[in-house]
Amino acid sequence: MTTTYAALLRGINVGGKKKLPMAELRQLMEGLGHDGVRTHLQSGQAVFTTGRGDEGTLATELAEAIEKRFGFPVDVIVRDHAYLTAVVDDCPFPAAELEPRQLHVTYFSAPVDPARFTDLDRDTHLPEEFRLGDRALYLYAPDGLGRSKLAEALSRPRVNKGLIATTRNWNTVTKLAELTHPPR
Repeated sequence: MTTTYAALLRGINVGGKKKLPMAELRQLMEGLGHDGVRTHLQSGQAVFTTGRGDEGTLATELAEAIEKRFGFPVDVIVRDHAYLTAVVDDCPFPAAELEPRQLHVTYFSAPVDPARFTDLDRDTHLPEEFRLGDRALYLYAPDGLGRSKLAEALSRPRVNKGLIATTRNWNTVTKLAELTHPPR
């Protein structure tokens, strides 16, 4: 049985660093034996199907192949359609009422202990807010991610220590759920 996944690559093609052409990423993934490989945008999303492995194994395999082929390390998170759809469905903020630039999801490689955030004074960041989900953090930033003081605080090493974390805007979050939907 094959499963459709999305691979989320952290920090590629941003600011002229870690350049990874999407056509070459597709070729690399096809060379790993994946089918139906498609990329979304230039910022590190690929959708593929495979009948082998689990999310962790697939992420490790892809990260190792990228480093071998391109010469730099890239953190990779792989998630299946069911998970990506649950992230959309479980959003604690009124996504339909917000501009997509105001809502972001940070995907984590493993579950996050809420205790990581105990030192963070949430009231000082209002109206910005965040909520934890299943290996995800939902961020409401009314002025966008680039101006968010809360996003800056959430990206500190003490919060993400030992985890891979990569953030996507709401448009990309919903698009990945759509792109990984099994063929009808």
